[in-house]
Formats: sequence, C-alpha cells, structure tokens
Amino acid sequence: MGLGTIINISTILIGSILGLAIGSRFKENTRELLMMVLGFVCLLNAADSIKSLWSSDLISALPKGWPLLVILASLLLGALIGLGLKIEERLDSFGENLKSRFDKGGSNTFVEGFVSTTLIYVIGPMAILGSISDGMRTGISQLVLKSILDGLGAIAFAASLGWGVALSAIPVGIYQFSWTAIGAVLGSVLPSYQIAAMTTTGGILLLGIAFRLTKIKQVPVGNLLPALFLAPIIAGVVHIFN
Repeated sequence: MGLGTIINISTILIGSILGLAIGSRFKENTRELLMMVLGFVCLLNAADSIKSLWSSDLISALPKGWPLLVILASLLLGALIGLGLKIEERLDSFGENLKSRFDKGGSNTFVEGFVSTTLIYVIGPMAILGSISDGMRTGISQLVLKSILDGLGAIAFAASLGWGVALSAIPVGIYQFSWTAIGAVLGSVLPSYQIAAMTTTGGILLLGIAFRLTKIKQVPVGNLLPALFLAPIIAGVVHIFN
C-alpha cells in the first residue's frame, strides 16, 4: 500500500532532473512553445473530463436538469471556502518559502513552477481514485499511468520553470498518501455518478490551469480545489431526491 504514490513521486523527480539537465540548451522561445503545448494538452484533458457531465450515470442518478446545477453549486461553494481558507495564497507562500531555501536569487519562475505543477498533479480524478484504489489494495494501475504522464510533463515543465517543479513532489506525496489512507478506511469506491460529478468539476479546474499555462488568464485554481471534494457530496445529496 502506497507504492503507487512512491512511483508517482519518483517519476516527477526523475522527469524534473532530466528537464533541468537539458533545459539550459533550450532557447527562451523554445521554452515558451513547450509551455503552450502543455497548455493545449491540458485543454484536451479538461475537455475529456468535462464530457462526464453528459454521462448516463450522472444524468440518470440526478433529477432532470440538475447535473449542471450540481457542478455550479460545487464551484461556487468551493470558491467561497477556498477564498476563506486562502488556499492560493498559502500555496504561493509555501512556494516562496521553498524558493528562499533552495533557489535564493533564482528566477521568479520557481514559484509558478511549484504552484502550477502541484495543482496539475493533484487535480485530476486519477490522483484521488488511484490513491483510494491503492489504499484498498485493488491495484495501482491508475497511479502508474498517472506517474508516466506526470514524469513526461515534469521534463517539459522543469525545462521551462526550473526547480519548483521537482519540489511539487512534496505536496503531491502528502495529498495522495492521505487519499490512500482514506481508501484503506472506506473500503469501497464512490458510486459512478459521484465519480462523474468529481471528474467534471476537475475538468473545469484543469481548464483554469490551461488558461494559466497559455497565459490567457491567471486563474486562482487553488481557491477552487474544495469544489473537487464538494461535487460528489452535493451529487449524493441531490440523488436522494431523484
């Protein structure tokens, strides 16, 4: 138990090291192009997740017209909670503290690398469901797939944004080990309609990350993270009235 997250942390670190090793050979315009490509891929990932809004499992489990309202309520309440807890500010502050220790006098991309990659690595449903599955000892295939994707992404991110990408492995480890522990306690996986609600909400958050990477808009995605946990809860409550 926990092996999936250990593999995930390792691929992030290895990918970051490779990115840092070859990053100096990239020109500035090459790095910017890499970031744009990652942003576009993130957009595709967001679209793939958002389509769960129209899944038969979610539509049949909720009253007619309610799937969209569930996602809206999750995002609005999540934003209020995130703002109250100042999650984005705390992530930035944590990144600044790490920068002062490990990258004194370095480039200002350190914090952006740490915050953006941390959010990307923890937002997807694979991070939660894969970790829960790991905790239940039903397999780590989802986390192995996530590890491969994260490792490849870390190469490009580290080449463009520096050491902050490698240190994102710290919150990723804490986050996924926590869900592994929850999986060990719960002993069961969420119903498919709740997974669909969480996946759709995660897609919206990934859309915000894509906007950040492509420099369209600096969306404070960190403050929206509570929505990811609220979505299956609200969907479960609404399901009672179906």
